[in-house]
Amino acid sequence: MSNIAKAFASGKAFIPFITVGDPDIDTTYEIVTAAAEAGADLIELGIPFSDPTAEGPVIQEASLRALEAGTTTDKVFELVKKLRETVTVPMVFMTYANVVFSYGADRFISRCAEVGIDGLILPDIPYEEKGEFVDITRQYGVDLISLIAPTSEDRISMIASEAEGFIYVVSSLGVTGVRSSITTDISSLTSKIREVTDVPCAIGFGISTPEQASEMSKCADGVIVGSAIMKIVAEYGKDAPSHVADYVKSMKDAIR
Repeated sequence: MSNIAKAFASGKAFIPFITVGDPDIDTTYEIVTAAAEAGADLIELGIPFSDPTAEGPVIQEASLRALEAGTTTDKVFELVKKLRETVTVPMVFMTYANVVFSYGADRFISRCAEVGIDGLILPDIPYEEKGEFVDITRQYGVDLISLIAPTSEDRISMIASEAEGFIYVVSSLGVTGVRSSITTDISSLTSKIREVTDVPCAIGFGISTPEQASEMSKCADGVIVGSAIMKIVAEYGKDAPSHVADYVKSMKDAIR
């Protein structure tokens, strides 16, 4: 069983997204550790980027603060190495192709494997262009996570049939961010996916409350939350870890 599969092995998975370096690397270490202890099943670490096209204002601002605090890709790798001394839950990177290209794709992905990153999400790489990454990720045993959106339509079975790790189901059109309601027919989307694969589906974009998480978990294997967590970090700064832990616990309880 892959490390990512373990996240979904004992019920619905709660997956927090955390921008690395906001407000600083040391606080990120405390936030990730607290989230894992509070019941997070898998953790998405966002490598800050100056032009995060899939992100709404909350995560854009978190990325900017992280960059201004001096966060670099090398520092992110060092952080993961340190986290892996105590944190055993699966961890994946969410970042953009430019970050990987500028570091060197082979060098980046080999370092992912070396420090204990289990998967990679690149929201700006469409299915048709994943070829330049997938051979390298498979070489190093890092899952390249596929995204399926309400607009994927005819491509759903094609994307799902080659998916690895888990499938990131985008709940709503547009960018990440807290939404008061999610109107997409998620169950129809996940049903189409399950016709061709048993790779777990986790839903992200727009989920922020325990009620939303509970509702979404009925038709998926996991729930991903980013903006709501980074709002807590923006509000509490260095004091955020305990507040993030409380939030993670409430969301995990809602989907049990």
